[in-house]
Amino acid sequence: MSGAGSSRIGCAGILFDLDGVLVHSAAPVRRSWARWAAERGLPERTVLEAAHGRRTIDTVRALAPELDAGAEAVRLEAEQSEDTAGVIAGAGAAALVASLPPWSWAVVTSGTRKLALARLAAAGLAACGLPPAAGLICAEDVTEGKPSPEGYLLGAGRLGLRPDTCVVFEDAAAGIEAGHAAGMTVIGVAGRQPPGDLASADLVVRELTEVRVSQEPSGRLVIGFGLPAPAGGHGPAAGVPR
Repeated sequence: MSGAGSSRIGCAGILFDLDGVLVHSAAPVRRSWARWAAERGLPERTVLEAAHGRRTIDTVRALAPELDAGAEAVRLEAEQSEDTAGVIAGAGAAALVASLPPWSWAVVTSGTRKLALARLAAAGLAACGLPPAAGLICAEDVTEGKPSPEGYLLGAGRLGLRPDTCVVFEDAAAGIEAGHAAGMTVIGVAGRQPPGDLASADLVVRELTEVRVSQEPSGRLVIGFGLPAPAGGHGPAAGVPR
């Protein structure tokens, strides 16, 4: 992995989180978890914070260990896959993925495949190369969800790449931790949340409109940024590995 100052990162492949990065699904997620919190007598804020960036089954296990987490997860994911009102594409997502070589990227999501496909369709991204030919790694493809690095390691494997040659785009602390645990550079996508929530990312952008990718003759990808907001990061200067 290499970078040039804070504005360029060289890599071989890119791994995207789905919700909060390529699609915005906060509205149906909030509706579903709010109902579940009310059913279980749990504080809504506590549930929403615990659910952000994690598999449904892991959230249920953490907050209501007395329940059948598998059955609850199936019910909640089925409910969310039917409720796509308010699901939209992330700003710049369609243009960015359309600019990438098909072999160079994959998606690693904490949702099930059914849920991921429903949200991609609702966001109108199915016509933009999603799901990617190289891979859509979902909740049922891993034994441990984020912050475990399993999903991102599987994504790198699907691309045929070493983990340390991949860059991750994430919007949640659990996903950032997963990417770093996999040995990858992680770019936080703030969206509407405070950039400080992504302080452990190597670099933070507001939206994917600030990101552009070019390809060198060797096949190496170069990620460039418009006006990124630097985070706490890891590595020299703005946290871009050299």
